[in-house]
Order: sequence, then structure tokens, then C-alpha cells
Amino acid sequence: MYNFITKSPTIHEIIKGLELTKELFVSSIIIGEAHTGKKGLINHLFSSSLPRVSAYNQTELEDFLNHYDELIITDFEQITNTHQYNFNNKKIIATANYITNQNSIDDIFAFIYNMPSLKEREEDIEYLSQLFLKEASSTLMVEKDVDISDLKLDLSQNTKSLKKSIYRYVVIKSIQEEEIRESIYHFLYKNMGGNNAYKEYLELYEKPIIEAGLKKYHSQLKLSSILGINRNTLRKKILEHKIDV
Repeated sequence: MYNFITKSPTIHEIIKGLELTKELFVSSIIIGEAHTGKKGLINHLFSSSLPRVSAYNQTELEDFLNHYDELIITDFEQITNTHQYNFNNKKIIATANYITNQNSIDDIFAFIYNMPSLKEREEDIEYLSQLFLKEASSTLMVEKDVDISDLKLDLSQNTKSLKKSIYRYVVIKSIQEEEIRESIYHFLYKNMGGNNAYKEYLELYEKPIIEAGLKKYHSQLKLSSILGINRNTLRKKILEHKIDV
């Protein structure tokens, strides 16, 4: 069975409500932004043998409604006209990313639950971050621990963007010198052109080396010495690359 873990009091209330009505012949819907865990929660609570269909495929949806009295419907927001389907005498467990017709939703579903976004679930962000970090390290076969304390987590698309930002960070933090060269080689091979490519792509290493140096040494004078360039030259490059100091 799918293991759904949450520390959010709001989601625990949703789980409690669905558990209480599980044996009743009533319809319920969970509404919330994409990638908030709605489908995972349904998988966790309801038998895998329960027929399920996505409203993206409306021909298949109509067929399921004709053949089953109990079913799971995902992506319910894709149904633009609920009157063309027979929802009478059915037990439907549904998920939707948003509401298209509140009156239709009220008519079809006895229980309506609102799934909070990840931004509203601070209790889950730390847990999911560590879960994705462990998963990324295992998948990418990174042996050393990666510290993500300074990573600005991307919650714009809930768990999807959070997971992507952590995977990307693990790759960046664990990449080796030879892999950096190889990445730059493939990037340049694909994109290089024009009449001034050398100057154009010099920024690929000049800007990050200056930014990293400024953050590490907190001194333009010391950094110019370490880089082996004149301090005025360093200042010129800081302005040229529009680096905040």
C-alpha cells in the first residue's frame, strides 16, 4: 500500500474525514493545487482494486461511469459539463486541481475537502526535503552527505518543484571538475556561434569565480590577489558582469 506521511493538522483532518466515511456510499472530492499529494492520499486510503480513471480521457470516463458504481476519478476539473455524465447512485472519490463549477460540485459530492499547498504546510516541508534529499543521493549514487541548509527551496509547484530543486542542488554540490569540463564542452558545442563567442562565453567561468570569491573572502583586495589580477581590473569585471557586492 502507498505510504502517505504528513505532519499537517489540516491533512490529518482530511484523512480523518475520509476514514469516517469510507464505508458509506457517499461521494467525496479533494480540491487543491497540482502536486500537493491528493492522488497519493487517495492511493493511501483506498483499495488499489477500486477502479480509477482520469477525466482527461472523457470517453473512458463515461465508460467507467456506465460500468461501475464505485470508482476514483482524478483530474475532475477537466469535466466542463457535468450534466453529460451520470453521477447518480454512485460512490465517487475524486481529486481536482481547481473548481470549475461550484454548484455542480455541491450537487455531486457530499464531502468537499480543500488540500493546502505546500507553502501552507510548513510541518511537511522539512520532512519532504529530507526524503527527497535521501532519494536524490541514492539515485545519483552520491556517497558524501549534502547539506541543503543554504538551499532556497522552490515551492512554486509544490512537491514537484521542491523535488526538482533538491535533485538539482545535489547534482551541483557533488559534481566533479572533469564533469564540469564535460558539461561546459557539451553546452558550448551545442550553442557556440556568431563572431564574438570567446568574449560571450567567458562569463561562464568569470562570473561564478568572482561571485564565489567575493562570498568566500569578503574582500576585493584579497580576491584580486588570489586571482592574480589588478584590483581595478576586478572592479571592472564586477561591473561588467553586474555582480552585486
